[in-house]
Amino acid sequence: MTTSLTSKLRAPVIALALLSLTACSGMNSTQQRTLSGAGIGAGVGAVGTAVTGGCVGCGAAIGAGVGAVGGYLYDKNHE
Repeated sequence: MTTSLTSKLRAPVIALALLSLTACSGMNSTQQRTLSGAGIGAGVGAVGTAVTGGCVGCGAAIGAGVGAVGGYLYDKNHE
């Protein structure tokens, strides 16, 4: 990894690590799946834009939004 790629990935990786440390025990399944989708989407969006040279924060935000909607729809489809 180059130093610019490493510095671009630092904030999303820290955010994802902090997110993974939070407990989901008090949440219902819809909330858990929505949050999981957002976390996964943010990670994928950040990595994807870092690799392609785009705005990492923008990619993470868009990925989080898409992932949250996907997690919510997945849960509602399986109820």
